[in-house]
Amino acid sequence: MMENNKIRCIVVDDEPLAVEMMAGYVRRTPSLELCGCYTDSVLALSQVSIVKPDIVFLDIQMPDINGLELSRMLPKETRVIFTTAFRQYAYESYEVEAIDYLLKPVRYQKFLEAVLKAERWVQMRDASAVQQNVSEERSSAFLKVEGQFRNVDFSDILYVSAMKDYVIFKLQSVPNPIVVHMTMKNVEEMLPSTRFMRVHRSYIVALDKISSIDGNEGIMIGDELIPVSESYRKNVDAFLSEHLYTSR
Repeated sequence: MMENNKIRCIVVDDEPLAVEMMAGYVRRTPSLELCGCYTDSVLALSQVSIVKPDIVFLDIQMPDINGLELSRMLPKETRVIFTTAFRQYAYESYEVEAIDYLLKPVRYQKFLEAVLKAERWVQMRDASAVQQNVSEERSSAFLKVEGQFRNVDFSDILYVSAMKDYVIFKLQSVPNPIVVHMTMKNVEEMLPSTRFMRVHRSYIVALDKISSIDGNEGIMIGDELIPVSESYRKNVDAFLSEHLYTSR
């Protein structure tokens, strides 16, 4: 969001009258800032990286690139509120994590309800970004272990695994792991994403401790084989793609 705390919005619809109506709604709403209107989905997509909207009010049925296709090309910092005359697209809109789905003709009251959802999402996104920045700056954390607070250096962590209501930190400096009462979500929020990666519902690994990656078996850290689940395989593929060296 901008310093004035307004949500940056663009409107994308191949019908000029629909664009005019939605743009009017945005202008009437104090928490929103209109940053662009487009009747061409290809042009709109090319402008997203320049305009950097928080929210896109997006029609689904459009030529060239339809709304569902365009929504899949947007950066994760941008979310969609779909506008369409066809109710059958509702399920697909939730598959792409749309904030809301407005049926045409859109009433202003329904528009405001969608805006409230957008405001909550932007607040959560910004709070998460702040928390991540704090994590990136931190190099260690105090963890409660057997009634004492122990300072654990992130560079000492090999991997973290889940065990019911606890997590197990496997450290490089000591043979015995430490057990802490916390969730894997808490661990993800605590550890910097530039140094750690979740590869399984039950495992987070230190990137600089990986010795090898087998696409079928998993990740080797020392003599430990860490499984990679299908739902997190894209994380591993992205890491490999970024760090893979190929001679030319």
